[in-house]
Amino acid sequence: MSDAAPAATATEVPATAVPHAASEVTVHRSLSPSRAADFLTCPLLYRFRVIDRLPEPPSPAAARGTLVHAVLERLFDEPAPGRTPTVARGLVLPQWERLATAEPELASLFADEEQRAVWLDEASAMLDRYFTLEDPTRLEPAHREMSVQTVLDSGLTLRGYIDRLDVARSGEVRIVDYKTGTAPREEYEARALFQMKFYALVVWRTSGAIPRQLQLIYLGNGEIMRCAPDEAELLATERKINALWQAIERARATGDWRPRQSRLCDWCAHQALCPVFGGTPPPLPASPAPIASSVPAPRSIPEAGPTVAPGAEPALTDAAPAGSAAPAVSG
Repeated sequence: MSDAAPAATATEVPATAVPHAASEVTVHRSLSPSRAADFLTCPLLYRFRVIDRLPEPPSPAAARGTLVHAVLERLFDEPAPGRTPTVARGLVLPQWERLATAEPELASLFADEEQRAVWLDEASAMLDRYFTLEDPTRLEPAHREMSVQTVLDSGLTLRGYIDRLDVARSGEVRIVDYKTGTAPREEYEARALFQMKFYALVVWRTSGAIPRQLQLIYLGNGEIMRCAPDEAELLATERKINALWQAIERARATGDWRPRQSRLCDWCAHQALCPVFGGTPPPLPASPAPIASSVPAPRSIPEAGPTVAPGAEPALTDAAPAGSAAPAVSG
């Protein structure tokens, strides 16, 4: 998908029209991009995570993603001139210690200090790669780690967290998501963009304005995937989400949560309970409670205001730093 503007002129919206962060509330019939992806990947995985709520051990890859996200969020607390690779690297250890204190089980990921040091270096390398793709000294995000939600006409609540939301001087909105994996092959791009269109739909239904650009930043291999959604695409996304929820409700009503084997099975924490691997799922709860998700209040989020540093380039046209060889991949 091209990152060129759609044929129709993009609707400009003031920063104040961007959806505000959701307050703490318990919602029923709710779906997030992560859980939608679980069901698309494997209905049984969705059941294990949402119905059975089985615990999953932490993994180095997931923990690294959490750490890198935390550093990038914290980086924008620095004055623009201080957003440098050196400062980002200096945030790695303090942010790791904060995460490990909050989740002591993360300490079990490493056999010794040497192994942990290698892992921290890998996270630092991803942060170095980030600076080849964007110049954070020229950006002032309107929101970071933004909790959003909306209710569709069908009654289904959509919810999630947006890594970063930029608003240009013109009022145009860009949704940015950081990925610590590598960019997908072309045949898997649509699946990767589903999450971003999910978020775009929430922003559109909340603010009345279609985001100008969706941007996936892949820090695993230094590529960017961009997409400029239009109304037809977001309406199609809404239909897909409603159809997906109907499939989830059918599975819940019948108890038919079939496994779907794929290469992603290699990373699944529940192989011992999966029929594909000779396992047996636990009995379904006798009277499962309605599918509900607690939407927590987000961390402190700055109010939307001027989103481009004085003298800086507009937020939606930032280029990689001069001399960067990192390619941009059209979404």
